[in-house]
Amino acid sequence: MNALIAYLSYSSNTKEVAELIGEQLEAEGLQLDIHRIGIDQPIDAQHYDFIFLGTFTWDMGSTPDEVKDFVLEVGYKPENVAVFGTGDTQFGGDALFCKAVDKLTTFYHSKWAGLKIEQSPRGSQEKKVKNWVEGVLNYARSYA
Repeated sequence: MNALIAYLSYSSNTKEVAELIGEQLEAEGLQLDIHRIGIDQPIDAQHYDFIFLGTFTWDMGSTPDEVKDFVLEVGYKPENVAVFGTGDTQFGGDALFCKAVDKLTTFYHSKWAGLKIEQSPRGSQEKKVKNWVEGVLNYARSYA
């Protein structure tokens, strides 16, 4: 199986989550490609068994324009998209925390709940990332 991790990160928090996901996927034996949204060339989503899409939440609950552009570049809604993101509850509280994750999860009708990380995934949140990836892979294996 192969996977793509596509992410946008300004502060490196979302990049850190992407790296943790990547380490785990490689440890599970998946072929992995990394795509830095807004930097790397467009991808062909049809080549991937899994697409892990990472973003932060911007401007009071918005999805960043670069992520919206990535969605348009893909051109359709793949069924294999798992969404993760980082946010900060001090800006907008729980109502806006990682709202971009919620929006993208709904948009893609994702089979998996979005992963929401408060700022950096360091410390106890590393386990949260690991458990989420395990859940995505276990679900996919059960329907393979």
